[in-house]
Amino acid sequence: MKIYPAVFQVLFSRMDPERAHEVGFRLIRLVEQTGVSSVLRRLTRPAPSLATQAMGLEFPSPFGLAAGFDKRGAGVTALADLGFGHVELGTVTAQAQPGNPKPRLFRLVEDRAVINRMGFNNDGAAAVAERIRPLREALAKRFGRRRPIVGVNIGKTKAVELEHAVEDYRASARLLAPHADYMAVNVSSPNTPGLRLLQSADSLEPILTAVREEAEAAGRRIPLLVKIAPDLADQDVRDVAALVERIGLDGVIATNTTIGREGLRTPAARVEEIGAGGLSGAPLKERSLEVLRLLRSSLGEGRTVVSVGGVTTPEDVAERLDAGADLVQGYTAFLYEGPFWAWRINRGLARRR
Repeated sequence: MKIYPAVFQVLFSRMDPERAHEVGFRLIRLVEQTGVSSVLRRLTRPAPSLATQAMGLEFPSPFGLAAGFDKRGAGVTALADLGFGHVELGTVTAQAQPGNPKPRLFRLVEDRAVINRMGFNNDGAAAVAERIRPLREALAKRFGRRRPIVGVNIGKTKAVELEHAVEDYRASARLLAPHADYMAVNVSSPNTPGLRLLQSADSLEPILTAVREEAEAAGRRIPLLVKIAPDLADQDVRDVAALVERIGLDGVIATNTTIGREGLRTPAARVEEIGAGGLSGAPLKERSLEVLRLLRSSLGEGRTVVSVGGVTTPEDVAERLDAGADLVQGYTAFLYEGPFWAWRINRGLARRR
């Protein structure tokens, strides 16, 4: 299990980060295609004691993979084989889009962090919906009743003006909701111009209402979450919590990446050279915890809080659960910790229980 740091140092650290991500993801899918994943599953499957109820769903573990790793819905079953209790795919937009110009993904190794300005590169809701249509059934066949949960994260198409955002989100939800266990509305990425303006309660309410209408039209209950930024002021976080209560959403995912650059070990000149983008990883830990505690104190017991940002170790995940998170997600540490990361998290959590 300690081989990966050497592989990262010798191989992946020398590659362009986006290229390294593509190669790593391809290798994960290749393991599944060879049939080795059936053996892998016996090792990585979460202990029964980690089963978690949230949003009316049963998760095999409270720890899952955040949106951003699998934007196309191309490898959810392979990722599930690694031990994640849920996999949130996306962000998916109504229209296919290439994202921002490259380079757009940068490592800050000293900080165990990443800066990205990917810009929601994805194949579009129609193509992703077709790809994931059999996904839930395939997972049930592979894992049985306690299968990993599938979340779908949707965002605004870059070419769509803010005044048409409601219909853009509605179009994505209409196509994707039938194939999701839950839906997450992303209004907090810093890499789509103007998107974060939609986090205000007045702008957010019609979007969430439209997405919920489409989810309800799918013929079964599909929980709905909203994903917010760590850069919101405390009062804005409370306002989002009040909106969630008022319109009956299932909960909040907190938090997305930050535009802040405070307290980094990486030389300031290097950070400035990288330029714009969302910072994720270990530097988000404290603010993510603050937002979690603020949401937990502002939301009723029936609302779910999914905590993400700066999570690396089983102790980090346990700290979020102890602070009131129902579920915890990670992503950036996956790049540094390797394919057995979720297994180590689950093993540590099981020992604590």
